[in-house]
Amino acid sequence: MILWLHGAFGAGKTSVAAELCRRRPELVPFDPELVGYLVRRSLPVPTGDFQDLPEWRRLVAASCAVLEDGGRRTVVTPMTLLREELARELFDGLADRGVQVRHVLLDVAEAELVRRIRDDGAEPGARDWRLSHVPTYAVARPWLTALADGVVDTTGRTVDQVADEVTGALSW
Repeated sequence: MILWLHGAFGAGKTSVAAELCRRRPELVPFDPELVGYLVRRSLPVPTGDFQDLPEWRRLVAASCAVLEDGGRRTVVTPMTLLREELARELFDGLADRGVQVRHVLLDVAEAELVRRIRDDGAEPGARDWRLSHVPTYAVARPWLTALADGVVDTTGRTVDQVADEVTGALSW
């Protein structure tokens, strides 16, 4: 199974994924952004966003399927997808490989999201880019919510609290 953690840039996906994997060492962490770095080194990315490349989507689906190993492993994948057609293509690719995907949307109030992005010292170079995507997330939120198997509000909550709710929602 793939546990896909959706959410805005700054919602806490990476932190929650790390906490889940810390709690359950058998979980396999996978960051599709690493595939993006690989593809960007090999292919031109005219739009600047590697998610626009069909090769990235195919490689992510293939990588998830290999790591998931026919249902023998649970792969935790924190990745923001804000264009429905690209998300559906990627998830259809996983379904075609027989891979079950559970979607959890980590949602956060816009004011809190903006505060988190501004206060994030880990990647200050990404601050402006993340802030520019706040309105894009607001537009994507309805279809992300409809796609999700669960929605967890991260506003005003610790990583531990969110990880507890994700674990409870999935009934592991």
